[in-house]
Amino acid sequence: MYKNFLAAVGLLYSSFMFAQDSNPFEVELNYFYGSILRHNKDITSLITGHPEGLILSYNKKTYGNQEWSRRYNYPDYGFTFAYQDLKNDNLGKTYNALAHYSFYFLNRKLMFRVGQGIGYSTNPFDIETNVANNAYGSRFFSATLVMLNYKQPITPQISLQTGLTFLHGSNGNFKAPNTSTNTLAINAGVVYKNKPIPDYIPRGPRERYTEPIGFNFALNMGLNESDYVGLGQEPFLILTAYADKRLSKKSTILAGGEFFFSKFLKNEIEFLSVAFPSFGVTKDQDWKRAGVFVGHELRFNKTALMTHAGYYVYYPYDFEGRFYQRVGLKHYIQEKYFVSAAVKTHGAKAEAVEFGLGIRL
Repeated sequence: MYKNFLAAVGLLYSSFMFAQDSNPFEVELNYFYGSILRHNKDITSLITGHPEGLILSYNKKTYGNQEWSRRYNYPDYGFTFAYQDLKNDNLGKTYNALAHYSFYFLNRKLMFRVGQGIGYSTNPFDIETNVANNAYGSRFFSATLVMLNYKQPITPQISLQTGLTFLHGSNGNFKAPNTSTNTLAINAGVVYKNKPIPDYIPRGPRERYTEPIGFNFALNMGLNESDYVGLGQEPFLILTAYADKRLSKKSTILAGGEFFFSKFLKNEIEFLSVAFPSFGVTKDQDWKRAGVFVGHELRFNKTALMTHAGYYVYYPYDFEGRFYQRVGLKHYIQEKYFVSAAVKTHGAKAEAVEFGLGIRL
């Protein structure tokens, strides 16, 4: 822990050097201590201690110089590094790098942060050396951070803060097994602000904003694997078409359909038809699926938080039920072209991490 603390201090110093510019910024260092939530009975044997770690963040301050920041009460955005000791030899430790947004309430003393990025496990599942780790099937995984902190200024440059941290790690079935971990913790830390924030630029009167219905076409792809270990990673492809209606500069609603070509299901069907004939799975069952969905996009400048809820209308093989969800980020390179990264799930069960590109007409 001491060596990792020194490493975090070194990163803190590096952040100062990296961030020396004319705009206001903050650097914060938090310590957290908590528990792994038992969200799945299969992870029970891995919960043997209380995780602890360090969270180092760099926050770019906004004060209304861009119109989008005025709509969201002048949020911060930046990057976070999180180190976590899971207090279990099989789970090892994780290092997480995330991009985040921070939103403020109660006269800017209450901060809500959400971040998404990539995690690294020091001791993932290995069929020969670490078969007990069913949480992380790969060294790299998708990391999610949620924080709720109360901040109290001590001097014009220094503040103290404390609150709750939620840290999630899952590889989205990129490689089996993938039970994942959810850590809920108490955190406390110190915040350094390099300079006073300029006077906030007022939002001004709200203006009604809408756009005509747009038609979108997207291609999503990636790799994933069946929960039955050893069947191998396979590529998948999703063809999506949907219509959207932008209701305001913040909000867009959408609806459409998509076709799923997930080859890992083909491997699973063939395996179950031979290994477990009592399951009633036959080798000739179709592994392709089709679904319809509705969704919403919450826009932050050129980035959007997207949420979808879908239902399979063509579903020849039963895999985790007919309903599915998708949560992710979309970035508009221009108003016409976009890229995306999202996690597709069936309830709490992740199926895949999807990377996509598309066009809006």
